[in-house]
Amino acid sequence: MATFRTFLDDLRNAGQLVDIHKPVDVRHIAALVDQASTALLFHRVRGYELPVVSGLLNDRTRIALSASCDYAQLDQRLSRALDHPIDPVEVDDEGVRSRFREGVDVDLFSLPVPVFSEFDGGPTITAGVTLARDPEYGLNAGTYRFQVKERALTGIDIVTPNNMRKLAEKALAANAPLPISINIGTHPLELMASLYKAPLGCNELGIAGGMMGRPVRLGACRTVEAPCLADAEIVLEAEILPTGWTRQEGRFGEMTRLMGDVHYNPHVRVKAVSRREDAVYYALHMPWENIWIKEHGFQAALKRVLDAAGVTVTAVNVTPGGCCHWHAIIAIRKQPGDPQNAIMASLSVADLKHVVIVDDDIDVFDAMEVEWAMATRVQADRDITILSDARSKPLDPSLPLSHGIPTTAKCGIDATIPDGVPKARYQRITYPYADELELDAYLGEADTAHEGAVSDPGTGIEGVATRIRALLASRPLYFSEIAREVAGVDFQGIARAMGELHAGGEIDQDAEGRYRLALGRF
Repeated sequence: MATFRTFLDDLRNAGQLVDIHKPVDVRHIAALVDQASTALLFHRVRGYELPVVSGLLNDRTRIALSASCDYAQLDQRLSRALDHPIDPVEVDDEGVRSRFREGVDVDLFSLPVPVFSEFDGGPTITAGVTLARDPEYGLNAGTYRFQVKERALTGIDIVTPNNMRKLAEKALAANAPLPISINIGTHPLELMASLYKAPLGCNELGIAGGMMGRPVRLGACRTVEAPCLADAEIVLEAEILPTGWTRQEGRFGEMTRLMGDVHYNPHVRVKAVSRREDAVYYALHMPWENIWIKEHGFQAALKRVLDAAGVTVTAVNVTPGGCCHWHAIIAIRKQPGDPQNAIMASLSVADLKHVVIVDDDIDVFDAMEVEWAMATRVQADRDITILSDARSKPLDPSLPLSHGIPTTAKCGIDATIPDGVPKARYQRITYPYADELELDAYLGEADTAHEGAVSDPGTGIEGVATRIRALLASRPLYFSEIAREVAGVDFQGIARAMGELHAGGEIDQDAEGRYRLALGRF
């Protein structure tokens, strides 16, 4: 059964996790992970009992390992899980986390919680898959940041509109706390599914189960009316207090790769902590782990709305330059009107801000290819669509200051080949014999013993010209095609024969540049 621990083993076996046994200061973890090309497991963190692992999901290879599939298949896995979720099951997790502390014995400062950027407001739990159960909407899962403030008090960063915020607002209206569990050290697919922007009432853990091919296992908290993830390394049993959005916290390093502002959020009282005897603390590294694990969710959402719009999609890239959140490059198999339909459908997805639609001959993961399509296929006054006053994510630093939910302009670019343009305008440069030649065969010392004699280009020109006439009598050909088909004659001989035919007015070229017998000559 796949768990957080089996995932660590998978990474280690694939050379994607390095175990560090030298002592390290918790303050240094973020900088060391930023320098690493693999995930890092720090076994000896000075002053703390627990080891820390970080950088697990800031690379496409490691994300693919978590799902045991190619990275390109992840959005398909998510789409299938959305259509065929597997509901979680409740199990007896007694004894899984044998260390239990509650009440006055709770001490969050004993956990090795790092800071991640120079201007952070304090140590912050970043990988807390948070569960709450509502009598009307059922089970909700999401991943949020919890800045540690006191031994048993944190904030919860739900300043932006999301489902957990709606549940917290509902509890606040009743002047009641909202029971939650905060699960640290969970399987990556549980973490990823919790980040999917599902509608309220949709069980994200059912999506996780669909991706994993088995039900997520739920345990029971002892001090609050909320379930927990049975296989988690550490579980905080807590309540979102009815303080409203009145308590300062932050700043935080955001998925924008920029520092956010000070936030106003509710407080969270932690009533109990349970953990495995040999628990590993997972510090999700900001911002890249947060960026990469959202990409496939947006890809799946885009493909679903584009399918509903009747657009045939061949590839989607939710780009890391757009923080895997705001920008998408989408390749389509184009029919008339499809680019505009694709733009309108795509810009309806969550916080997507800019989208570029390209033909299916463009590699959406090659930035130069995409820029080339924009340079050669776009007329700005015809192909750019701008929508105003769409809902935005407050993290966008380009927005003016706002005290409510901000709005943004959205933009779509049709970078497909314009309708009615001659095909020859978009014929790419290709190289003759490229599929037959290997440069390695020409490197190293020359072998003069096997060099063929070069024929005299001045002899037999009329014979070569006769062969070319016969070829062109059947169909027009490009020069390189003629050179390929007139076998046994060196290139200079072919060029001379073509020169003779041209001088005699026997050949000309069609609109695509192919040679043909001159009209009226034969």
